[in-house]
Amino acid sequence: MKNQNTYRFTFYALMAMLFLGIGSPFLYAQNQKKNRLRLRADYVRIMDKDAYLNIKASARIDGKNENVPNIELEVYNEIAGEEKILGNTVTDMNGECTFILKESFNLQADSTNTYNLGVAFKGNDAFRKASRTVNIKEAQIIAEYVTIDSLNYISALLKETATDSVLEGKSLSVQVQRLFRPLRIGEQFNFTDENGTILVPIEEGIPGIDGKLNIEVVLSDSDTYGTLKDVVVADVGTPIEFDTSFDKRNMWSSRDKTPLFLLIFVNAIIFVIWGFFAYLIINLFKISKN
Repeated sequence: MKNQNTYRFTFYALMAMLFLGIGSPFLYAQNQKKNRLRLRADYVRIMDKDAYLNIKASARIDGKNENVPNIELEVYNEIAGEEKILGNTVTDMNGECTFILKESFNLQADSTNTYNLGVAFKGNDAFRKASRTVNIKEAQIIAEYVTIDSLNYISALLKETATDSVLEGKSLSVQVQRLFRPLRIGEQFNFTDENGTILVPIEEGIPGIDGKLNIEVVLSDSDTYGTLKDVVVADVGTPIEFDTSFDKRNMWSSRDKTPLFLLIFVNAIIFVIWGFFAYLIINLFKISKN
């Protein structure tokens, strides 16, 4: 009887250890805290081109804001409470990605002419599911280069597409495209008038390749219309003169283009020095014979 009780106790102990060993990973996984993912989506449209969403994913991990790379995001168009999937995209090493809104998607607006776009993350072992919506009305910038009284200007019209109505009191910035940072021209804030237009003078002396300037008119980060941009090419810049002296024989050229006078001068000095040494050696040889 005593042996049976011992066997039972051992059996139950083994079963309990086995249950704890198998169940503990699941309990740990359930109790593991997932981080909260934050999504940001900005609508950008360049006139006569496809619009796109600039998306960024980040999270606060161990008290620090970190970019979240290599996560798959789903982009959709919400129509009457239903989500039409447009496609998927994956964040890069900086937690950023760009999703092109192609014309073939046939985006649909609601009764207020608003396009409801969404970005969703389904969640994984490290992050909880998250989503971000962007509500945008379609607008357009029509910019052109004009000359008034021999002075050069950029004229731009801002209007809403669906209602074909001009937008008054919106701030547009005018800038020249540059490699690293655009060069702003005109006032810092150029508000559209009652006709939805602005007129900004183009400064003289701005350098450009062949005198051409790529001038941008931008509506930045509007809550209603997103970021809009139109680009005008104007022949009003100062042509850039490229320095071609690098291929000539100059002091700052490469070794194979050393100036001739320098080559002759240096080699002449070397010849004189070695000639002096030869003269000394010959005289020492004659002295040693005598």
